[in-house]
Amino acid sequence: MTWIIAQRPWTDPVGEALRVAQRAELDLRYGTDDHEPGTPPTAENIDLFLVAVDEATGRPLGCAALRRLDPVTVEVKRMYVVPESRGTGVATDLLRELERAARERGWTTIRLETGPAQPDAMRFYEREGYREIPLFGAYVGSDHSVCYERVLPDAAPRPQPTARPPALT
Repeated sequence: MTWIIAQRPWTDPVGEALRVAQRAELDLRYGTDDHEPGTPPTAENIDLFLVAVDEATGRPLGCAALRRLDPVTVEVKRMYVVPESRGTGVATDLLRELERAARERGWTTIRLETGPAQPDAMRFYEREGYREIPLFGAYVGSDHSVCYERVLPDAAPRPQPTARPPALT
């Protein structure tokens, strides 16, 4: 299976359906619909929204968004892959595309919140180079939250050391 990841408006019906599916899954995992502290993401506060679809069929596979926290820090919101597409690389590609877009916009740090009822997400983010950090913002004091951060590698290519000519004797 191959997929296409494209930026779409937050109000896109395919993206909305994916977010509804994510919410239903999280409601089941946490046993409540009250598991997200803070301001929910909206069209007004999301800076980038991506949707992945199957290239051959157009079937929705996943979504992910970025919300700016300050001039250099963004937060991942609504990262979701449909259950039957997990383990295929869609999530990794969505995350890498978020990171690429963040670097292009001058955002150097990506934060996110997940939770103890999502050990699969925690393993995924740790595998992808995110480190657990203290709860931040609206998540401080939440029993449903575990936060992560990744400082993005410099987008500019690093100069390679040049060989010195041998010393004359």
